[in-house]
Amino acid sequence: MSSVTAIASRLAVDQHAAGVVDTTPILQMLHITKEFPGVRALDDVSMTVRSGVIHGICGENGAGKSTLMKVLSGVYPHGSYEGDIVLDGKPVAFHSIRESEEVGIAIIHQELALIPELSVTENIFIGNEVMDHGVINWIEARRQALDLMARVGLNIDPDTAIKNLGVGQQQLIEIAKALGKNVRLLILDEPTSALNEEDSANLLEILRGLRAKGLSCIMISHKLSEIATIADWITVIRDGKTVDTIDVSKEGADENRLIRGMVGRSMDSRFPEHTSHIGDVFFEVRDWTVEHPQMAGRLVCDHSNFFVRRGEIVGFAGLMGAGRTELARSIFGRTYGNYLGGQIWLDGKPVEITSVKSAIKHGIAYCPEDRKVQGLNLLDDIKRTIVSAGIDRISNHSVIDLDQEAVAAEQYRQSMSIKAPSVDTIVSTLSGGNQQKIVVSKWMFTEPSLAILDEPTRGIDVGAKYEIYTLIDELAAQGKGVIMISSELPELIGVCDRIYTVFEGRITSVTNAADATQESLMRQMTDTADLATQDGQCNVPNSPDTSQPPPSDALTSAQPTNQEANK
Repeated sequence: MSSVTAIASRLAVDQHAAGVVDTTPILQMLHITKEFPGVRALDDVSMTVRSGVIHGICGENGAGKSTLMKVLSGVYPHGSYEGDIVLDGKPVAFHSIRESEEVGIAIIHQELALIPELSVTENIFIGNEVMDHGVINWIEARRQALDLMARVGLNIDPDTAIKNLGVGQQQLIEIAKALGKNVRLLILDEPTSALNEEDSANLLEILRGLRAKGLSCIMISHKLSEIATIADWITVIRDGKTVDTIDVSKEGADENRLIRGMVGRSMDSRFPEHTSHIGDVFFEVRDWTVEHPQMAGRLVCDHSNFFVRRGEIVGFAGLMGAGRTELARSIFGRTYGNYLGGQIWLDGKPVEITSVKSAIKHGIAYCPEDRKVQGLNLLDDIKRTIVSAGIDRISNHSVIDLDQEAVAAEQYRQSMSIKAPSVDTIVSTLSGGNQQKIVVSKWMFTEPSLAILDEPTRGIDVGAKYEIYTLIDELAAQGKGVIMISSELPELIGVCDRIYTVFEGRITSVTNAADATQESLMRQMTDTADLATQDGQCNVPNSPDTSQPPPSDALTSAQPTNQEANK
């Protein structure tokens, strides 16, 4: 690095630390319009990104945020859209991702593009190999990988396979991979959607450090609190149009303003009004014990006990890896882990649920945490996807009635406000929020008595979240039981009637949502020392501990409501 360049670099760091930011645009996107068959995804969108800042982009699912970034990065090549892209004051026309990367633009998608079986070093330099006379120099690659990981605060063996890393570490590997391509403008699409609070905070701190060194970032996120905390500028997109641009240093980042811009209206409450009408216990899990599928002796469900009453919304809180998803999947037809023991009681009788088909037959539905891998066939259309878990309901002598299929799917398309031209639309072309609505519709079509929803609002916008909350409330009002697993504690407090906490495979407490706070839940999610007893049970209110289901009069002490959480 020349002395002039070094001085300029140090000056940029000093200026940002002092609150002086270079206002020269690194990027301008002018009058961008992008159409798909029957849909105008972007309609005359304009945006300016200044050098050395973090520029946040907010909008509902389907608003056009990801489409805009795909236009910028060359995923959608020049000629497939209208409008201009100006980089460093000069018009550019990218025909591929490689062309945008060559000038220092890198995009990290919500679904990470890492190969699980390859090492950290191999993933960082895949497609950008360190060559020496036509041969990959693995020694130099490993050294450079260590340097890049140090820049993002990672201290791990570069020979470690990606599959052995947590999601938070994988996200940082993606950033290191981008830095290895000499990135100047880093685009992050929902970078914290799959991270816990600690990993999210760490990632945001890394981004602040990169910003201080002059790197420009565009960050798409539905977590408005994070955007408000870290962004220097914010652009709000609604229905494919730019509706608001905010200079945070001058105007602040008011979340209510962002929400109004995103959904086109103010939202007096983040959660729908909910009055509990709770009936008797109809679903109960006793002493449920499951072993990790690959690690003998490690219990992912450690003698778990809980119950659900009719019309009740029951939340499960826990840190990533605590065992919430493992519990749900093992209950749903034993689709995870090695079953060691325990019983499921339904309507006062023990039942054997050993397959997904059996779970559906007994009125249990499970909306998985990873919708794209476990919940959807992305190559199929909406109508076949929605009816796929309940084919028998539209079949006559094993022959599917295509008219009933279309009618049923259209009913859910309208009632769930799925944004698509028709039920013949391919699922992969839809936004994440609309895909999530299809997963929920698919399982609601089975008419379950118990719906298990695993991270049902992950990666979707505030408006779509409200619609999911409303659906959950409607299910409870119909007398169905709902289990809701979520990493967002305010969401559990605002929606649920009771909340169980899980730590290292053990249920550590249960609390009426009206009495819960984020602090109290976090304590119970991170320490079982004062809560667990020697026999593996936990000291929770109304914990079933007899050979018969608890009598209904023993449960009347908890008829909670989440009205307090809405205030």
